[in-house]
Amino acid sequence: MKISEIFYSIQGEGKLAGVPSVFIRTAGCNLRCAWCDSPYASWTPEGEDLTTDVILDRVSDFATKYVVVTGGEPMIAPGIEDLTHRLKDGGYHVTIETAATVWKDVVCDLAGISPKLGNSTPWERDGGRLAEAHERNRINLDVIRRFMTFPDYQLKFVVEQPEDLAEIDVLLTRLDSYNTSDVLLMPQAVTPEEMIERGRWIVDICKQRGFRYCPRLHISLYGNVRGK
Repeated sequence: MKISEIFYSIQGEGKLAGVPSVFIRTAGCNLRCAWCDSPYASWTPEGEDLTTDVILDRVSDFATKYVVVTGGEPMIAPGIEDLTHRLKDGGYHVTIETAATVWKDVVCDLAGISPKLGNSTPWERDGGRLAEAHERNRINLDVIRRFMTFPDYQLKFVVEQPEDLAEIDVLLTRLDSYNTSDVLLMPQAVTPEEMIERGRWIVDICKQRGFRYCPRLHISLYGNVRGK
């Protein structure tokens, strides 16, 4: 499969924030988020074709048993099923970070489900040529529900403005069931300053609703740089 990068850092987002982890970032995505922070894996995918054996060999170089499979959209990567199964067989804790629009027979310990809200639709980017396709495909309730059957999951929403909460509420009411503690709100931000500015009112919403605030520790520590 085509891999944009494999790197060792801390998990910056979600329930495992702060845990040293190896990130396997697949190249290619079926969506085109306006604010995508890894365009080299989506808008202009780049990388090298690696076998599962080579990927596992590179992962083994790092002193952790936590692996994050991300993208782009890892669920469209050829061979993703074999990769996740072999990671699990190798004793790794596997997180899959996905928009949950495509299902394949993968395994994981933590399903990092990130349904894309309307704030992601690229109406202004590239003349809006990909906006309609993105808008049409960004939510797949059946796939979201299927990922929620894994032993642990998180519903992580990228929030840009208070009005986004109405859309989140509509989506949550359409799911069969969920725990508010598994709902994470993360600021749409690529600088520490934006994190603070949006984070303050998002924290207030989390306190009111029982949701979990999701920081982006890697942005706070390193800025919006690749491989961190």
